[in-house]
Amino acid sequence: MKVKPDLSFWKLWNISFGFFGVQIAYALQSANISRIFSTLGADPHNLSYFWILPPLAGIIVQPIVGVASDKTWTRFGRRIPYLFIGSLVAVLVMCLLPNAGSFGMAVSTAMIFGLVSLMFLDTSINMAMQPFKMMVGDMVNEKQKGLAYSIQSFLCNAGSLVGYLFPFIFAWIGISNTASQGVIPDSVIYSFYIGAAILIFCVIYTSMKVKEMPPAEYAEYHGITEDQKHEKTNLLKLLVKAPKAFWTVGLVQFFCWFAFMFMWTYTNGSIAANAFDAPTVEHTVNGINRIVLDTKSLEYQEAANWVGVLFAVQAIGSVLWAICIPMFKDRRFVYSLSLVLGGIGFISTYFMHDPYLLFISYLLIGCAWAAMLALPFTILTNALSGGHMGTYLGLFNGTICIPQIVAATLGGTILAYFTPEGALPPEINMLITAGVMLIIGAICVYFIKESEGEKTDK
Repeated sequence: MKVKPDLSFWKLWNISFGFFGVQIAYALQSANISRIFSTLGADPHNLSYFWILPPLAGIIVQPIVGVASDKTWTRFGRRIPYLFIGSLVAVLVMCLLPNAGSFGMAVSTAMIFGLVSLMFLDTSINMAMQPFKMMVGDMVNEKQKGLAYSIQSFLCNAGSLVGYLFPFIFAWIGISNTASQGVIPDSVIYSFYIGAAILIFCVIYTSMKVKEMPPAEYAEYHGITEDQKHEKTNLLKLLVKAPKAFWTVGLVQFFCWFAFMFMWTYTNGSIAANAFDAPTVEHTVNGINRIVLDTKSLEYQEAANWVGVLFAVQAIGSVLWAICIPMFKDRRFVYSLSLVLGGIGFISTYFMHDPYLLFISYLLIGCAWAAMLALPFTILTNALSGGHMGTYLGLFNGTICIPQIVAATLGGTILAYFTPEGALPPEINMLITAGVMLIIGAICVYFIKESEGEKTDK
């Protein structure tokens, strides 16, 4: 089997550049979905349930994209067609989702519209995101994979930084940051529009600059025989044959993505109550009176914009820590250390009542995010050969989706457990729970046994 040649820095950059635009879309989704559904009228105890559909769609779609792209050879490439289709769908949905409260629909209808839009948005973003990880596995040799995924991590966090700050910047330049009951503010709507435009530009750039390997060359570099080319894909059989790294890294992933699902779901309410003293109102649902935050108040909307700033700080912390990660020789140590720092960051939010002090918390959370973006895929792709690379990465996405589904399913129950009768739900406790989950994940890192010679697909 031939060894793939070293690629120049700019070729590595071009392979992942589209990730910048995709991550802007993902950041806008992550920072604003709870805000959007709270504005539409969702109860805090039900917020996590709105997050079930995206990972549920992802766990179905990603393996399909992986299997299909492993068998796809077109004049446009192997992975790029899926990247392009996913991005087009994401752009369309990004123009519709923030308008869920502007079409004159009843609250329940607007919620359903928002849910369906969210499902399509998350699925299409993941469909666009996955090919970048696959192209690194396809085109980059093992020596450069760490650098390639670090570049991808940098672009990912740079895109996150832009996406998170958009609503804050638009409000700062004078675009309306409040709206009538049930309507999403213009600062959020315009953020999604601009994000969609950047996404399609970045994807077109990558599609024009990256030339994927033709089938014969790919087979030569990945040691694929004629029999393997025509072999039918059996997902269950591939899972049985998966390298140990697949399962041990997957265990760590469970605790990491569980934690971050709680962050995306409950940061808005936590920061509004804990750092901005947002007013509360009495809300009646099915004859039951609940105390909830007043989502149309200026304090709540300012807090929601500040969440974007905090997530941007997290992205900065992630970029800086991503630079440091390659300096550690012991990959497991830096992986575990990163998650511990992130766990401390989550737990510290309970004690931070000044919006600016929260920068410390989210810089630490960024350390965990940097490790989650770079290290799992480096470890896994080093344990795989090329025959079923896309399929395995699609299946590995289950270690991202399943914990999110579990967290979203349990979120309302856990929050109810923390909530005294007749009191405002203490969403900040969910961030403490997230911190504990990351620390458990840090312990599980030491179950990972890396073996440079371990390969599958044989």
